[in-house]
Amino acid sequence: MRVGRAQAGYNREDMETAERMQTIKLSASAAGKVQELVAQEGQPEVVLRVAVQPGGCSGLRYQMYLDDQVRDDDVLSEQHGVRVAVDRMSAPYLTEASIDFVDTLEASGFTIDNPAAQSTCACGHSFH
Repeated sequence: MRVGRAQAGYNREDMETAERMQTIKLSASAAGKVQELVAQEGQPEVVLRVAVQPGGCSGLRYQMYLDDQVRDDDVLSEQHGVRVAVDRMSAPYLTEASIDFVDTLEASGFTIDNPAAQSTCACGHSFH
């Protein structure tokens, strides 16, 4: 995971909508892996930033990374000992979503289950 900076540029309506919404849910398994990655980075103050960006096969794609910046307008939560930040523009897309970490013979990595997504692509990284 990379450590990056938060982005700016949100309107009042998006901020008010995000304030009324729950944030994304992080499983204990995902939290354990994030804690491991935070320890490797050697920066215990970073947060797990989850965002939605334009792009991908279906129009929108998920982005997750460790971030050393927290903005006043971020939707913040702490789950299983991990601080999670979601920007106000992404929050409406992620209210029902959950993040898990799987490590099986077939696959290893973070997964996002988002019941609010109308459609997803085969790669599992983008949605509409």
